[in-house]
Amino acid sequence: MNPSSRTARRYHWHSQDLKSFINEPHTFIYGENQGSILNLTANAATKSREGILELVKESPVKIIKEMQHLSMPAHHDVRMEDVNMKRLGAMLWATHENKPEDFEELLLLKGMGPRALQSLALVSEIIYGTPTRFEDPARFSFAHGGKDGHPFPVPVKIYDETIDTLQRAINRAKIGNSDKLSAIQKLSEISRKAEESFTPNSNFDALVQREREESYKYGGRTVFGDAKPPKKKPINPNNQLELF
Repeated sequence: MNPSSRTARRYHWHSQDLKSFINEPHTFIYGENQGSILNLTANAATKSREGILELVKESPVKIIKEMQHLSMPAHHDVRMEDVNMKRLGAMLWATHENKPEDFEELLLLKGMGPRALQSLALVSEIIYGTPTRFEDPARFSFAHGGKDGHPFPVPVKIYDETIDTLQRAINRAKIGNSDKLSAIQKLSEISRKAEESFTPNSNFDALVQREREESYKYGGRTVFGDAKPPKKKPINPNNQLELF
C-alpha cells in the first residue's frame, strides 16, 4: 500500500511457460516507471539469493559479532580517531617511501606509482585481510576517496588503474599464471610487516590536505565537479607527511 496516495500495488501474473517461482517467473513487468527496483527474481540476482540463504543459516551470535567490526562513527567526515594510525601510516610508508623501481620489481607491478600502490594495498587488505583488520573501516576510504569529497575527491585515474590491475591479475590466473594475484597479496603482507616497528605521529590533517591538493593530478572528481589545482602554493610533501 502507498499511504500517501491510498493506492495498492497490484500484480497480474501470467507466465505460460512457468518453470520457477523464484527465477524469472514472469514474462515482463508493466507499470508506471518509478525508477530502479530491486528484483530478486531476476536471473542476474541468483548469487544474491544464494547469499541471503547462506546468511540466514549463520548463527545470529556470529553475525552480530561480525557486524560490530562494521560499525561506523556518527559523523560523516573521516577523522584521525576513526582510523588506526599505525596501520594507515605503515601502509603509506610501505607504498610511498620505497624506491619505486625496487618496489615495483619486487611486486611485479611495474608502471604503478606510489599513489596507485596506496590504493591497491588497501584493496589487497580487503581481499586478504582477517576480520580484525576491519575494526577501522574508515581507513579504507584512503583507497579511492569519496564521491562527496570526504576524505578527498575520488581519484578517477587511480580508481580505473586499480580495477584494470585486478582484472589483468584475474585474467592471468584463469590461464594458470597467478603471479599478479600473488603480487597483490604480497602488497598487503608488506604493509602488515611494516606495522611491527612503525610509530606514527598525529599529522592526519596534513595527510588529508595533501590528498585534496594533489587530487586534480589523478582526475579527482566529486558529485560537485572536477577537482581543481590549489590556488595557494602546495605545502612541501616532505614536511607535510611526517606520518613516516
